[in-house]
Amino acid sequence: MTEAIDLALADKTQETPAIEALVGVALTGTDRAFIERCCLKAGSSTSSGAKLLGIAGLCLGHTARRFGRLSPEAIRLARSLAARARLDPSDVSTNAIDGHDDITWILRRARAKWRRGRR
Repeated sequence: MTEAIDLALADKTQETPAIEALVGVALTGTDRAFIERCCLKAGSSTSSGAKLLGIAGLCLGHTARRFGRLSPEAIRLARSLAARARLDPSDVSTNAIDGHDDITWILRRARAKWRRGRR
């Protein structure tokens, strides 16, 4: 997985296999920390305008939905990518906004459930 991201970072023609690998691991992987590391690498190392940026944000949304939580670093990246997408969709695709919306909804729901359990 990380090899696919490394290839995409070095050669833009390898972006599609990296996207497919990242989405695949986000939807089926069992190690949340590994998935987050892959998304963080893709979302923080990729150049402006690359499709992989928005997909990294989207995949963080998938990860939040599947596992019910994300690290603070992953949340910060998703927020940043979504903000960039809102400002300029040619910089980061709007997939990042969808991912951030998922994260916000999932984490708000998890927080409310936690609060109900404390009563």
